[in-house]
Amino acid sequence: MSKKNMKEWVKQLIQNKQVAALPIMTHPGIEIIGKTVRDAVTDGQIHYEAIKALYDKYPSEGACVIMDLTVEAEAFGAEIVFPENEVPSVVGRLLADEAAIDALLVPGLDKGRVPQYLKANRLAAEAIQDKPVFAGCIGPYSLAGRLYDMSEIMMLIYINPEAATTLLKKCTEFITNYCLALKEMGSDGVILAEPAAGLLSDEDCQIYSSVFVKEIVDKVQDEHFAVILHNCGNTGHCTKAMVYTGAAGYHFGNKIDMLDALKEVPSGALAMGNLDPVSVFKMGTPESIRKKTLELLEATKAYPNFVLSSGCDVPPHTAIENIDAFYGALKEFNDGRA
Repeated sequence: MSKKNMKEWVKQLIQNKQVAALPIMTHPGIEIIGKTVRDAVTDGQIHYEAIKALYDKYPSEGACVIMDLTVEAEAFGAEIVFPENEVPSVVGRLLADEAAIDALLVPGLDKGRVPQYLKANRLAAEAIQDKPVFAGCIGPYSLAGRLYDMSEIMMLIYINPEAATTLLKKCTEFITNYCLALKEMGSDGVILAEPAAGLLSDEDCQIYSSVFVKEIVDKVQDEHFAVILHNCGNTGHCTKAMVYTGAAGYHFGNKIDMLDALKEVPSGALAMGNLDPVSVFKMGTPESIRKKTLELLEATKAYPNFVLSSGCDVPPHTAIENIDAFYGALKEFNDGRA
């Protein structure tokens, strides 16, 4: 069972004068333990060791499982390619037409790499007791796009919204089951990644993503399990639809102005983001990261519910010096406020 009261955790982060950091970051941990991305995404034990290595090294407010948006599609039967040192990706298209949507079965949690991900979450939850462990999971619209093809699903919602809704319902059922299993493993929450919904208008995001995400939130979120909705495709046009879901927190990508996002997020929910994982974390220098981090902290200081984070998953081969500089800047800012 989950260990923490997550409603209290959210409340304490908001009440604390110090800004907290929770970057979505697992890949540097894989490099710390000398393994490859392929090792970690296929073996729950190695995956856990990477999570633990980062947890031991940095003062993050929680531990994050890899944001791998292929696990759920693979469980449905999609073909996945596994590069040695990059994140896996979906190949081709599982569902060729609307008839295939009708015939699609919702898989069990014994398919593909789901058992390895459940294992990584269980081991992390057992070992990490003082901070929350956040699982990772894809959102329903993004999963539908991976199964049906991203441009095809966008056309389908206009040509045959009924077929699109059928697929979204099946995706939602699987994700709900998966999140309940992650909760049972002891994870304290899930970062639900719905980047493809950022390609939709606010109205369509509401109809084809948020309605289904809300259904998941209503079934899995409680005082011991928090849903953080991530949408790095949102440039500011669909924050309203995100907030409709009632998640405990909202995680934003680097394409949005964080101040605009903060104005729309309820004061009792966390608003997290949004340093560019590639241009700032991976391609930057320690000095440029310090500068960017301090600028973001300064800009958002009027919002107690702001949590400093990367805009998305920190990629493989990000220099440890850069991550050190990120946390160093946070400490510098917090010390200045003390």
